[in-house]
Amino acid sequence: MTNERFEAPTPLHPFKKAIVIGAGRGIGEAIARKLTREGYLVGVVSQNFDNAKKVSNQINTDAGEILSLAYTHDVKNFDEVDGLLKQVMDDLGGLDLLVYNAGILLPTTLTTYQFENDRTMMEVNVTGAMAWINAVAPIFQDLKRGQIVGISSVAGDRGRVKNPAYTASKGAFSTYLEAIRNRLSRHGVNVLTVKPGFVQTDMTKNQTGLFWLITPEKAAEDIWKAIKSKKQTIYTPFQWRYLMLVIQHIPSFIFRRLSF
Repeated sequence: MTNERFEAPTPLHPFKKAIVIGAGRGIGEAIARKLTREGYLVGVVSQNFDNAKKVSNQINTDAGEILSLAYTHDVKNFDEVDGLLKQVMDDLGGLDLLVYNAGILLPTTLTTYQFENDRTMMEVNVTGAMAWINAVAPIFQDLKRGQIVGISSVAGDRGRVKNPAYTASKGAFSTYLEAIRNRLSRHGVNVLTVKPGFVQTDMTKNQTGLFWLITPEKAAEDIWKAIKSKKQTIYTPFQWRYLMLVIQHIPSFIFRRLSF
């Protein structure tokens, strides 16, 4: 992190504060940009510090003031979370929103079984999220306010033959977010599960046969609207909700024969 500091908030500039995990590119970058335009100070966290710094610098240049700071963190380093959370909260002056966007999809085939890849996906997509949310949840619970946003996927709605570990990780993340929501909602804390379809990111690069493909900016706009209205679950774009409703009700003996 650099030695830059945010300006102190004033009645005319009452910033809210957010941390975006996985904000170095893609949806996370778009969310960080959107939040700063909507009056947030943002901690931009990425495994690649150069990416985080590039995003943060561009946000600050566009705004003409310091609205974001860059931090480096590998979400598989679970023991770093408490210390980094304290550092970012000290820099921000508090916390109102946590967005966990870190995610990884490693390629596989119908005849490939690679535990190391599967473990990496579970650690990034689920365990890293649990480390961060478990650190933030008691803070928000004590404050009786705050929002947690988890970027899951439509892939988690059903166990797909194409990539078992990825779908399992997203299914587990969605279920975890639901459970945390049920625990925190009684304390005034909102938990939002976001299930994107196909988004123009590195994860979908060079893939064919994609449909309803949206930009990260479109996804960020949908997520921001859901944050404002304190929704619990959204699909982006919205039509995925109806498609996944159909897919969820396909009988198992038919679904197992499908190739996606």
